[in-house]
Amino acid sequence: MKLTSGQPFWGTRNGILHSYPSLQTSLSTEIVVLGGGITGAIIADHLTSEGREVVVLDRRDIASGSTSASTALLQYEIDTPLRELSRQYGRDAAVSAYRACLEAIDQLADLDRSLDGAGRFSSRNSLYIASTPQEVTELQQEFELRLRHNFPVEYWDADTLASRFDFSGHGGIYSLSAAQIDPVRMCDALLQRVQARGDRVYDRTRVIEATGRADNIQLTTAEGHVVRARCAIVAMGFESQVFLPSRVAQLMNTFAFVTEPVDTFPGWFEQCLIWETARPYLYLRTTDDQRIMAGGGDIRFQSSLIREALLHKRTDDIANRVRQMLPRIPLTVDYRWGGTFAETPDGLPFIGEHPARPGLLFAMCYGGNGITYSAIAASLISSWLSQQDHPLRSLFGFERTPQTDQRPRRRSTGGLRN
Repeated sequence: MKLTSGQPFWGTRNGILHSYPSLQTSLSTEIVVLGGGITGAIIADHLTSEGREVVVLDRRDIASGSTSASTALLQYEIDTPLRELSRQYGRDAAVSAYRACLEAIDQLADLDRSLDGAGRFSSRNSLYIASTPQEVTELQQEFELRLRHNFPVEYWDADTLASRFDFSGHGGIYSLSAAQIDPVRMCDALLQRVQARGDRVYDRTRVIEATGRADNIQLTTAEGHVVRARCAIVAMGFESQVFLPSRVAQLMNTFAFVTEPVDTFPGWFEQCLIWETARPYLYLRTTDDQRIMAGGGDIRFQSSLIREALLHKRTDDIANRVRQMLPRIPLTVDYRWGGTFAETPDGLPFIGEHPARPGLLFAMCYGGNGITYSAIAASLISSWLSQQDHPLRSLFGFERTPQTDQRPRRRSTGGLRN
């Protein structure tokens, strides 16, 4: 399947950072990571840092799938509000999930420092704004719950918002912990380090079959080569679902654009990340070369042709809304793109072993928190391989069960946000 439409910014800006070979022979290894995007790269780097032998395989060029389309807003907020997640899984579990995402931002900052800033990690604050007056009460309840559990938040009323932004707002949660990165550069830098440790990375290598059981997995490529491993980690984005007996997530299309560089950002306080309570939601960030990046307009996936047909209309609509919000910033769209992503009913990832596929560990980091979930997945999978417990194993596993019925969320979530 074609994952993107239009011209995603990161690949255009960065060009080909490094070339990777395709697999031309059969081989054996301890661990295979299927997927050379940001999720697979974070996991492979983590495991090789522990001394494990890893081979990375990707059917496309490295970082050219969903990673190239990500807007890479790093936020601890999960698409499902903390109060709703608490109703589904209990307060302690919900807070643990949010806390893990908060800690993941610091982990990603440390990771980028270890790469000498190759991923262009930049700390930011984040504004979560009520889209309508009717949503203010729920937003205030969300703020109070987060504050009670010591999350770094402030509540800004309409007057405060008006004093700091050119757009009016009914109220918002201002989070003092967020960030943004260049996901393609970080992905490439991680895989370069994996190679420097003596491990192997192959792209343009399509796996068509996975057989065997735990401690004895056999992967067959389209060219007939066989890779044998103790286990395989499936980090292929929404395409990971081909290895499952049934679908566990809904496919969506989202749209994004980046502007030409601008001189200043009047009416945009601290160039914070911005998103909203509406579903689908608008999300905004800046880049290190003074551009505005924005996305939204999500729809259920039907086909890549429909996504391509809607690309200009959807991105024009988003651009017009940004112009209304920030009228003093001249906005000229430079690149625009659409992408396919997946979201789960509760906004949580699926990380771990599926009971029907022993020997395969899945890192299905779906929704708007893909990169922060990937950092969590690296440590969770490491503990799984070491046969150690992890506090999020059951909550992020395939067999989690809500304490209450999952209420339908207001789709969709903005899956390329992170």
